Amino acid sequence: MSNDSTYAAVPFDHAKADIILRSSDNIDFRIFKLFLSLASPFFETLFEIPQPAEEDEDQEVKDGLVVVPVTEDSKTLDALLRFCYPCTLAEDPKLEVLKDALDVLEAARKYSLDVIEKKARQAIASPKILEAEPLRCFAIAHRGRLQEESQLAARYTLTQPLIPSWFQEIDLITATDLLSLLTYHKKCADVVYALRLDLSWITSHYGSPQACSWLSGQYINQYGSGTQCGCPRSSTPKYRLSLLGSVSLQWWEDFMEETFTALRDKPCKETVQTTADKTVQTVKARNCQNCSFKVTEGMRDFLELFTRKIDESISQIEVELNF
Repeated sequence: MSNDSTYAAVPFDHAKADIILRSSDNIDFRIFKLFLSLASPFFETLFEIPQPAEEDEDQEVKDGLVVVPVTEDSKTLDALLRFCYPCTLAEDPKLEVLKDALDVLEAARKYSLDVIEKKARQAIASPKILEAEPLRCFAIAHRGRLQEESQLAARYTLTQPLIPSWFQEIDLITATDLLSLLTYHKKCADVVYALRLDLSWITSHYGSPQACSWLSGQYINQYGSGTQCGCPRSSTPKYRLSLLGSVSLQWWEDFMEETFTALRDKPCKETVQTTADKTVQTVKARNCQNCSFKVTEGMRDFLELFTRKIDESISQIEVELNF
């Protein structure tokens, strides 16, 4: 029998362990059957099977313990076993690397470790990872046959351009899967872009010209009379609001046009946030006596309305996936 294996680190080198699991890369984990039996019916059944005698030439024995080879590498096996052990002996590992989470997920399913499968799913759907690498999360969630996590990751991919660049784990999905994702992205972009055709969602939100004076440039001064700001007006308004009559400020027209154009590529709230921040800085730079002081608060309120409408629009669309 091979003697090339080495023992794993604490706590999987315990002198009183009663069996050895050997990883695919030849690392021996001295473990306690009880912990694994309590965590998994797979191991409980496995350990109930009578073990061969030490003199059995087909069964390797090391330091008096039966050696059971497994197909997982030492990194995956270490994470899996730490989840099985009591917290007094081993802390749960942090699955912050997507590939590690996928490996643990697949191993957890193989050994019927339901609680560990849930933890791996949570790692793949971590907001921190989804925001940073949504395409990788989608590929891994789909490979792991995780319906809910795949849909969530697809939603986060809307922060990326319609046509993505190469990403790690792209080989985990098929061309059909990628086409489904791109189709989903296009449908979301179309439904959000359509919001420009009917602006009643804006007028119904404000209800009156006084509630959005920052959009008309018409203000009531301290003496109760109306004043008009000096910001340029659009001669050919496309985004004129009915409650404001024929008036439409040019910076508002520019903001709406730029935003909807950008939303066709990235239909998400982050897109609106970016163009809104840019617009606020542009208006402030003009030093308009009225608008410069009102635009920040006004755009903050409008941003909440706009992003809510985006969420409502795309929440009705799901990516069509086959597992």
